[in-house]
Amino acid sequence: MPTTSYRISDFLEAAERLDVDVAVGSDQPQVLEQYSAGRTVTLAFKDGDRAVAEIVDYDRDYPLAAIIGVDDETTLIAAMAAKALKLRHNEPASIAATRNKHHFRTRLANSGIPAPWFTLAPVGDDLTFDVENLPYPVVLKPLALSASRGVIRADSPTQFAAAVRRISAILDAADIRGEAASHILVEEYLPGDEVALEGLLEDGQLTVLALFDKPDPLEGPFFEETLYVTPSRLPVQVQNAIAATVNSAVAALGLRQGPIHAELRINNDGIWLIEVAARSIGGLCSRALHFGAGGRLEDLILRHAQGLPAPTVGLDCPATGVMMIPIPAAGVLRHVAGIEAARALENIDGVTISIPIGEILVPVPEGNRYLGFIFASGDTPEAVEAALRAAHDELEFAITHD
Repeated sequence: MPTTSYRISDFLEAAERLDVDVAVGSDQPQVLEQYSAGRTVTLAFKDGDRAVAEIVDYDRDYPLAAIIGVDDETTLIAAMAAKALKLRHNEPASIAATRNKHHFRTRLANSGIPAPWFTLAPVGDDLTFDVENLPYPVVLKPLALSASRGVIRADSPTQFAAAVRRISAILDAADIRGEAASHILVEEYLPGDEVALEGLLEDGQLTVLALFDKPDPLEGPFFEETLYVTPSRLPVQVQNAIAATVNSAVAALGLRQGPIHAELRINNDGIWLIEVAARSIGGLCSRALHFGAGGRLEDLILRHAQGLPAPTVGLDCPATGVMMIPIPAAGVLRHVAGIEAARALENIDGVTISIPIGEILVPVPEGNRYLGFIFASGDTPEAVEAALRAAHDELEFAITHD
């Protein structure tokens, strides 16, 4: 996992609960690495082959039983290294297809799964690309970024050109290389309700762990995510169709093992797959999921990676949810008021501000960090959603622009 990952403490705590010895492979040297007896190892995330060689070298001194790629940028390295060491893994080609949005669309194009119209557009001014006759509205997406970074809706050729310029600057700032630095995915905008499915694959068999509704409309021009609430309030037959769509997608991609995070839209024309990632849910959102005897989501992932049996899973409360606190404006975060009042509300389980005071806030589409997270549980999804909104209303953010 990268040193900037939200997930570090949650996975380490799960390992401690399960009495599992772990080593953290990261992209930056740890301060105490020389004293930690193999507990950390620095890996070249930008050079996959080199990173795999480093993991293989590490395995000679500290034999590995499993390798987990926690974040988007590490799933491919984890699969390559696990294959090299003959550990449980997904095929690297399948992981690579989930890591590039154009490859993902192309891989599923002949699968029979409903898909929007899409094409690949060049970054920069290419006079041969027909901007005038696109099926507006369209959504422009960088090929290799996550957390809605660089995703922009355009309703006209003028907006399209402005979006390309903006995404180009984002790619430069992110130090993206190769095809992902020179092209952008353009696809038909899909209206409708959006959901997120959290699942676990065991030899190609999908277990749905949670289906989240996203009650806030995600219509653009940017797509900052906020509320996730489970269980879904969609009709059972629609939920079953969503699971079937994801099952078909992972089969078409060739994924067979480990966590799956999928996002879909539902409208009168059907169920539309937005993306599938071979990792678990991002940010601190997994803290909204408690599986009783199964533990937390990270416990299930660690058990699966080692081939250990997992208890029958089911959420240990009727409804739960999380709000990824939106960034209200760009600037320097000076103060957050109302945290204790928000925590005191009925059904609120926790409020975490994840960006320290004094740091710069960057909203989407340029930003890829969340201001914080609010967690709630209750008797119904409606009660959970209401609690999350009420807690957010208690918060006040002082942001300066100096």
